[in-house]
Amino acid sequence: MKGIRIAVDGYSSTGKSTMARQLAAALNFRYIDTGAMYRAVTYWALEQGCFQGGNLMEAALIESLRRLNLDFQFSESEGKPVIHVNGRAVEREIRGAEVASKVSLVAQISEVRRFLVKQQQAIAEAGSVVMDGRDIASVVMPDAELKIFMTADPAVRAQRRFAELQSKGMQMTLEEVANNLEERDYLDTHREDSPLIQTADALVLDNTDLSMEEQLNLALSWAKERQA
Repeated sequence: MKGIRIAVDGYSSTGKSTMARQLAAALNFRYIDTGAMYRAVTYWALEQGCFQGGNLMEAALIESLRRLNLDFQFSESEGKPVIHVNGRAVEREIRGAEVASKVSLVAQISEVRRFLVKQQQAIAEAGSVVMDGRDIASVVMPDAELKIFMTADPAVRAQRRFAELQSKGMQMTLEEVANNLEERDYLDTHREDSPLIQTADALVLDNTDLSMEEQLNLALSWAKERQA
């Protein structure tokens, strides 16, 4: 079967990364979590003091990008490739509430998007890749052979994210999680540069009532159709 490029976009907490990673494993493709890249830049911004009084100092962050190197390396403990910031694994750090509350602000900056899109497109050139994010079908891989747009009921998404945070020992109320997701949805879909959209040629995967196995089987059937 031939190698193809698969773009997976969608809202926060729809399980994009989990499904995309499983799909890549089933196809023996490379998996790239672009959301982790934006989270890593956000973590870097916090570490570099680019947030002052709750405000993002855009010029300081843009200037710091020349000192930032991002890389995915396989982690035996995680059982998957995890992102590294200047050689340091930061998988746990980028999944915290502070990064989650600020990542959409960082993702709005055009210079940040260009910095990351350039890296993502270089990876995609080789083909046989599954890449998930928010602008993969529209910007990063507009000519991808398969485009999937993932969605789910907001209440279900909030409950999933709440359970995930609880399992990691992070304390947030369900209401706080729901409000954070609502804010991220608004920022992601209303930013001027590369907003989250469902492209006309994307296949919609609503997993509100689907198990992980069911959604994987559906996506895998779509991929095999494209490969054939």
